[in-house]
Amino acid sequence: MTDTIMVTDSSQVIARNFLRDPYLEWAANENVNILEGYAIDLNQVETAAWARLDARGAIVHLTGRGDFMSMFVLDIPTGGKTSPQRHLYEELIYVLRGYGSTKIEIDGTVETFEWGANSLFALPLNVTYQHFNASGTQPARLISVNNLPAVMNMFYDDAFIFENNAVFPGRAGKENYFRGAGEMCETQKGRFMWETNFVPDITEFELKAWDRRGAASSNMRFCLGDGIMHAHTSEMPVGTYKKGHRHGPDFHVLTVKGNGYSLFWHEGDADYIRIDWRPGVVLAPVDQVFHQHFNTSSTPARYLATAMGSLRYPFTAQKRQVFLGVDQSVSSGGCQIEYEAQDIRIHQLFLDELAKNGVTSRMEKYPVSGRT
Repeated sequence: MTDTIMVTDSSQVIARNFLRDPYLEWAANENVNILEGYAIDLNQVETAAWARLDARGAIVHLTGRGDFMSMFVLDIPTGGKTSPQRHLYEELIYVLRGYGSTKIEIDGTVETFEWGANSLFALPLNVTYQHFNASGTQPARLISVNNLPAVMNMFYDDAFIFENNAVFPGRAGKENYFRGAGEMCETQKGRFMWETNFVPDITEFELKAWDRRGAASSNMRFCLGDGIMHAHTSEMPVGTYKKGHRHGPDFHVLTVKGNGYSLFWHEGDADYIRIDWRPGVVLAPVDQVFHQHFNTSSTPARYLATAMGSLRYPFTAQKRQVFLGVDQSVSSGGCQIEYEAQDIRIHQLFLDELAKNGVTSRMEKYPVSGRT
């Protein structure tokens, strides 16, 4: 007989197997810390023994993560290693600190590459892999951004996801893709994408100018592991900020260099939610919330953004429209608020924050609303 529970605010009796979320059930059964919030400092996350990985870990559920994405924090002890893993969900790894190597087995071929702080790499779909900490004195902390929620909620079968022998050799890319090599392609006029599996240091990767998104802004988009997960990195020069914009949920925005803050607001809101950030802080804008990023440090600020739906395989019609219209004004059906149309308070707040840090604004040549 099916177990039942009473609904506290009505007389209905419903089945326990009702409106289930298999991913959240899986996460709870992993017996590690689960953190939630608009933004989380990944440097401060407390990990616990994670039996599945034979290492320490935690799960991060940001408010704006949507239905597709999750984030894991993984600590590998000094001289330690994870147990071999294999799974039918995609995973991008960012190295928050430490150095070591990863061994990947793809259809009988073994590939090993070394990583360090600020490395970014893809684990191609359903390969067998294992991480190793090369330091004898310092633990390594890896950040996994993955689409396990989408896969688990679609198939809700652990064995299918974690014990599947299917191979996808095309996901491995070219022979030198795990050595930092790649190929540049122009996806749209003036917009570029770097195809690879491994970026040695995301903070030093050469970006291309993208002024339409903000004052002297630069950007690079990535195709990693020929997958359906997106990644891009953007940089704001000293004394500048991005234009406000909005899109659907699931973009995880992780600061990798510099300090500053972001503002969140829905159309019609009287005030803002403010999030201060530094390297290691991750935030995820909720569905259709306007958000805007401000560099208040004396050095350029750079972030890494990841999401479900890549430039090659956008996965949803909504994500396809985001990629086509992210730098188009809302007045013409796009996602972006131009400087001259932004709230008059925004620019003055930025100037006040720069003054606290002794930084000079470089926004003078832009038609900014609220300039005095």
